[in-house]
Amino acid sequence: MENVLRPLIVVGGAVVLTLLIGWATDLLLRKADTRHSETPLWGLLRRGRIPYQLVLCAALLRGSYDQAELIREHRTAVGQVLTLMLIGSAAWLVVRIAAAVVESTYDRYARVHHDAARVRRVRTQVSLIMRVVTAIVGVVAVAAMLLTFPAMRAAGASLLASAGILGIVAGVAAQSTLANMFAGLQIAFGDMVRLGDTVVVDGEWGTVEEITLTFLTVRTWDERRITMPVSYFTSKPFENWSRGTPQMTGIVYWHVDHSAPIEAMREKLQDILRTCPAWDGRAHGLVVTDSTPNTVQVRALVTAKDADDIWTVRVTVREQMITWLNAEHPYALPRVNTADAVLPPGAIIPSQDGAQDGAAAAADRRLHEPPRTGRG
Repeated sequence: MENVLRPLIVVGGAVVLTLLIGWATDLLLRKADTRHSETPLWGLLRRGRIPYQLVLCAALLRGSYDQAELIREHRTAVGQVLTLMLIGSAAWLVVRIAAAVVESTYDRYARVHHDAARVRRVRTQVSLIMRVVTAIVGVVAVAAMLLTFPAMRAAGASLLASAGILGIVAGVAAQSTLANMFAGLQIAFGDMVRLGDTVVVDGEWGTVEEITLTFLTVRTWDERRITMPVSYFTSKPFENWSRGTPQMTGIVYWHVDHSAPIEAMREKLQDILRTCPAWDGRAHGLVVTDSTPNTVQVRALVTAKDADDIWTVRVTVREQMITWLNAEHPYALPRVNTADAVLPPGAIIPSQDGAQDGAAAAADRRLHEPPRTGRG
């Protein structure tokens, strides 16, 4: 009877005690979260209740398993498994606690500071710091697990002796990976590009959606994802529309006929912008910037508070101006002129026999009739 009750009491007691301590801790965290609503720290710490209970259970079982006298022939293997479980759950708990502290700090910073650029910068740094912390904790946990095996401890001397050669080989093999990792840290603390920034990379316009230690993801306007190594942003030029102030100036071009009413187009531009909510009211203008044999190029300058609004203003101005020209001034739209030129009154056109009859020739040309020629 004792052989049955002893393991049942030891294992069952460890499980029950784990559940009770876990429930009491979670209750305290919920009360603290309700009492201190100004910070999300206590609520975020509740995310670690599962690894916390695993740590408690593994620690209790590891300490009391010898008294259970269960599966004595595999006592060493069971103890090894419990030790590995304890190390793994402890690493998981450390990562959850670090994430809760970092996220609550970022939340407090974001509520105090209203500068969107600074908030995005801190957000980028916090994200990469958490990835570094997770990687370090993971490496330490794996190393601790390996050191629990006697064979790994015996091989430590030989591993240290060959560490120099292995380090050189690993450095050459992982050169690109290490370059990307250092580039990720440079991006995080060099304020080169941040989460949420609007960038143009290789002709693609989008928003920075994710930054890791090795790659960066840009979400384009048509919901595509462009993933590239972070070393790209430290070695090649790119456009960052969110750098500095988010205010932007946009350009809209039209090609119109030489007879287009430029002054009326300026007035129409003002009317369009007054009814466009995305225009910030800072500046606008319309000028003729180029001329070709068939058209003139008209450029409008408009402003907006950020990249999204400048796109809205540009497409609105372009569309409504073309619609207005088509309805009110259709002659101003580009067209190919295939008619003969109209000569001014009184122009003299020499005939084939040398006679000069300018007035008649001009009238005939205006009527699209062939000119009269003399007879020999």
